[in-house]
Amino acid sequence: MAAPSGGVNCEEFAEFQLMAAHASRDRVIKTCIAQTSAVVNNLREEREKNLDDLTLLKQLRKEQTKLKWMQSELNVEEVVNDRSWKVFNERCRIHFKPPKTE
Repeated sequence: MAAPSGGVNCEEFAEFQLMAAHASRDRVIKTCIAQTSAVVNNLREEREKNLDDLTLLKQLRKEQTKLKWMQSELNVEEVVNDRSWKVFNERCRIHFKPPKTE
């Protein structure tokens, strides 16, 4: 697979920019969710051992809120992907039809 040439056509744009950008953002968001989930699980275990620690409870709530935001970001990313593919298809449908990957 070669990098796109100077004059990017629809196929190169779809393959090297649109698909790669979508995959990259999806991977980063899912990595963040996994890391935050691990932190939340650790804090829950600590909280079960020490029910009186309010600082621990506050930290747990903060991490849970962060996790919810990251999970909602996946939904936002799905909408962005759908809209960008819609625009791409409107502009390039005559020149190139990308393969379905989902």
